[in-house]
Amino acid sequence: MELFDLTGKTVVLLGGSGVLGSAMAHALMSAGADVAFGDRRFANAVENCGCLAGYKGRAMPFEMDAKSRPSLEAARVRILEEFGKVDILVNAVGGNRPDATTNAGTDFFDLSADALAEVVNLNLMAGAVIPAQVFGKAIVRNPSGGAIVHVSSLNAMRPLTRVPGYSAAKAAVSNFTQWLAVDLARAHGDLIRVNAIAPGFFLTEQNRFLLTNPEDGTLSERGTSILHSTPMGRFGEPDDLAGTLVWLCSDASRFVTGIVVPVDGGFSAFSGV
Repeated sequence: MELFDLTGKTVVLLGGSGVLGSAMAHALMSAGADVAFGDRRFANAVENCGCLAGYKGRAMPFEMDAKSRPSLEAARVRILEEFGKVDILVNAVGGNRPDATTNAGTDFFDLSADALAEVVNLNLMAGAVIPAQVFGKAIVRNPSGGAIVHVSSLNAMRPLTRVPGYSAAKAAVSNFTQWLAVDLARAHGDLIRVNAIAPGFFLTEQNRFLLTNPEDGTLSERGTSILHSTPMGRFGEPDDLAGTLVWLCSDASRFVTGIVVPVDGGFSAFSGV
């Protein structure tokens, strides 16, 4: 089990205030990591760090806007001053918008271009590219290197109806993860690994409006269809990501780079028959 131990490792976690990100924070700290908890609202970072007491590692809040390179660079300076290094970047920034989603009254031709661009920017640039540029530079300076873990989606493998911007952006995240893994391996050998997790259907605040009926919280037609297409017959629980995340961050995956791991209850393997 020492292969999975993250004691003494400094993890920069972005997007940790969400349902899945919060579970990731607990998983990282349960493995012994110190966590630099970033949020564009400092108060949110402080509040969430308060929920991480009791672990042997440290959790410290930092104001970080993943869309802004200057914001991340300023945070990197403070993190290096406090922890001395960055070993791992876990980026859980992402989400969708109702006005970038088709429905009975809005087809693809009527979708807001600005809303679609915002979804792509949030998931691709903020959710992968910019933080990898900023914190990857610190990771490759470590004698022992480290890892980057992005959060993609099964939408990247099988585009779903109604969410064109989100599906396209997550497909780009998966592609960028593979590209960056190759680029960094060729430039730095085995010093830094880049992988991604592709969660299946987890009920979060970002997708609740699609999967449940707002009036009573029961499953929507879409939510019911998803469960029928998930062999395990349930939505994912946030803690279901913990094992895969710790594996990708730890020495247990030291010869693994450029992969996207589905955590989806079998959804991506099911043909419907």
